[in-house]
Amino acid sequence: MYFRLLLFLLRVRRKSPLSIWDTSHASFRVNPADLDVQRHMNNGRYLSIMDLGRMDLMLRSGFWKKVTDQGWYPVVAGQTITYRRSLTLGQKFDVATRVIGYDERWIYMEQVFRRGSTVIADAIVRARFLRTSGGSVDVQEVLALTGDAPEDQVLPEWVGRWNRESSAHSRGLGENSRER
Repeated sequence: MYFRLLLFLLRVRRKSPLSIWDTSHASFRVNPADLDVQRHMNNGRYLSIMDLGRMDLMLRSGFWKKVTDQGWYPVVAGQTITYRRSLTLGQKFDVATRVIGYDERWIYMEQVFRRGSTVIADAIVRARFLRTSGGSVDVQEVLALTGDAPEDQVLPEWVGRWNRESSAHSRGLGENSRER
């Protein structure tokens, strides 16, 4: 991944700028280190490449510099991914990354892997920013830093439901759990 990260950082400098509210597209090719024993891209590798997709959006929008100047850094707090097709050695693919909304605590992103027009995998990521000095950054502070947050952006209801259900599940409070 370090070699891929280096290449990625070199390529991202030549790409056109975006707004943090745009969709970024980052292209990759499956290499031997991405493969599992079934000779297709390992499910964990998708998550690592998703990190690069989010970096593409933040670097190209200038948001990464704004965040680091504040002494903040992003963290993923939850994600769900659906694998629809396999990627095999040498195949080119694209990762589209966009912010799909926010609530009082989280920022949500969608990331879609495509080979041509075929969806390979799609994911939703729940993230927030932390301060290097400790503590979390309020979403309203993050939005103020974007300078152009859309006022009419509405988080899809199903994403809010996923957030509530996944949070309850992780605390043992899901529908099928027993009270302790």
